[in-house]
Parts: sequence; structure tokens; C-alpha cells
Amino acid sequence: MGDNHVVRFGGVRIEVLVDGAGPTVVLLPSLGRDSRDFDPIAQDLAAAGFRVLRPQPRGIGTSRGPLAGLDLHDLARDVAEVLEHLDAAPAVVAGHAFGHYVARVLAADRPDLVRGVAVLAAGARHFPASLTARVARCSDPALPDEERLEDLAAVFFADGHDPSEWLGGWWPDAIVAQRAAMAATDKESWWTVAPSPLLDVQGGEDVFRPADTRSELVDEFGADKVTTALIPGCGHALIPEAPHEVARVVADWIHTLD
Repeated sequence: MGDNHVVRFGGVRIEVLVDGAGPTVVLLPSLGRDSRDFDPIAQDLAAAGFRVLRPQPRGIGTSRGPLAGLDLHDLARDVAEVLEHLDAAPAVVAGHAFGHYVARVLAADRPDLVRGVAVLAAGARHFPASLTARVARCSDPALPDEERLEDLAAVFFADGHDPSEWLGGWWPDAIVAQRAAMAATDKESWWTVAPSPLLDVQGGEDVFRPADTRSELVDEFGADKVTTALIPGCGHALIPEAPHEVARVVADWIHTLD
């Protein structure tokens, strides 16, 4: 893989994985997950002629910074600082699940830095609280693996995909901080804002995005702003389930922005 960079500002240290050269694509991971989840996608995008940046969120990898009292605007600023320090703007920013919150808040706060936003396995605007509770169990290493595998299969992975690959890779302190940041940010303050084009990549079996919610972003912003791509046979995990398909869809969409 590529190089590691460190961006420092105001007592914050953000580790950035960098691959390839060309127009910039930023990949932001799901709740409490490591940016290395994107390894195969980063490889594919780099091979396709893109510079791929993967900022590790605070509390993950070697990224450090205050974890208390954050909101999504603080986490979006971390990404903005990376883009400015590495002279990488404007960039396409792709966020997986929770990562798409940060991507969209960044686009709302700093539209000058964002060329487009790809939302990967974004949950519906409203989804059952029971799903959130099951995600918490998935990421709890104190629980027996058998219980966690049951929840991983039910919440993240579609039939035919191995949920055991996500038994590891969770960062508990980051999960607590990111959940608190979500709660501290009014969702309606950014959900209705889309200054840049959107790509909505959905898993066909994603329990967080049932079929009757698939047009939410198109309904909100219009078909001229939003491109939708459905990847059958994938759940909310999506990234480990179909990495090469996700990379292809993202790369093809970026070319339309030109």
C-alpha cells in the first residue's frame, strides 16, 4: 500500500493513509471502524488513477485528540484540515454508514473543499432503535463470539457473506465519541443540505435502508443532484461484501462529474 502522513492542528493528530496519484478521493469509515476496511477499495481507486486519502478518525490507529464534547462539525473539521494540509481539495468524499454523516456535514460546512459526496450504505433518515442496540452488541468484545456473529449477520451482512471478518477492527473509545457526536448534532441541520452532487450507493439487503426508503435522497434533492446505485446481495457492511463493485461504481460516478 501507500504512505502514511500525519496532520497536526490544535492538539489534534490525524493519521492519513495515502495511496495513488490523481484527483483526490477521501474514504471515511463506519462507526468505530478502521479506515483499513477500505484497503481493497483504495487499491482499486489508486489503480484507476485517483489519489486516495484515508484519515483515521480520532481514537483509531494513531489518530489522537479530545474525544469528549464533540459534534459532527468537529469530526468534519478533522477531514477539512487534512484536505487543506495535504493540498487535496476539492475532493470527492465517500463515507461508509456513519462516515457519510461526517462527509455530508463537511460538504455543508466547507463546500469549497468538496467536489461531490458518495454515501455508502447510508441508513434511512429514520430507522428502528433496535438496530442501534444490535450494532452495540456487534462491537462489544466482552460478549461471546457466537452472540456477536448472530448480530453481525442480522445487522451488517447479507446471506452468503462471512460476518466473522468483522469480529475484530472495532475501536471502543471512538465508538463512544462518535455516538456522542451524533447525539450532539441536530440531524435536520445538515440532512436537508447538499451543496455538491451525491452518489447514493445502497446494499440490496441493507436492513438500515429498506426498499421503501431507497428514494429518500432523490426525493429530497432531485434526480439532477443525486445518482443512485443499488448493489444486490449486500447488507449494511457493503464494503467487505463487494469492495470491487463499490470502487467501480464510485470511479464511474466521479468521471461523470468531469
